[in-house]
Amino acid sequence: MDPKSITVFCGSKTGINPVYAAHARELGVLLAKKEIKLVYGGGKKGLMGAVADAVMENGGEVIGIIPELLISWEHQHEGITDLRIVADMHVRKKMLYELCDAAVILPGGNGTLDELFEMLTWNTLNIHNKKVILLNSGGFYDHLIAHIDNMSQEGFLYNDWQEKLVVCNNPVSAINALGGDKIQNLP
Repeated sequence: MDPKSITVFCGSKTGINPVYAAHARELGVLLAKKEIKLVYGGGKKGLMGAVADAVMENGGEVIGIIPELLISWEHQHEGITDLRIVADMHVRKKMLYELCDAAVILPGGNGTLDELFEMLTWNTLNIHNKKVILLNSGGFYDHLIAHIDNMSQEGFLYNDWQEKLVVCNNPVSAINALGGDKIQNLP
């Protein structure tokens, strides 16, 4: 069965490699085509804006959740289905987790890593068991993957990290890793 909603964690900047924005847009198109609701941080800039715009342009549904503090930083996206303004980052993250069936992590900065590791930690602690997919666009996360593998080899992880985190190199693989009907390529 296909998931009904996916939270996407990603940067409010686009980064320097054009593949990051291309993958964000492609993921957005695929989510819309598969009728999977996008849940994300509510910004209109960077990869956040790219994935949300692609979902909306292709007839999909988008829920954005942004704390009052970040409205001036990320310039909230007012062209989405549902924009929710919340009190703080903690409320935002809780809602992002609660409203999704799984999460896909695109390139991003400190906030993206915070969200990734909180999801993984919550999986380890059995707070939830939502699938977490790391979209390693252009090898962006190669060093992080090596570090996670090192943490495992050095005896700091409680489980095989590859049971908790699925690494994919393109949006089609990420969508297929969610389960449900498989797709071959971008429609």
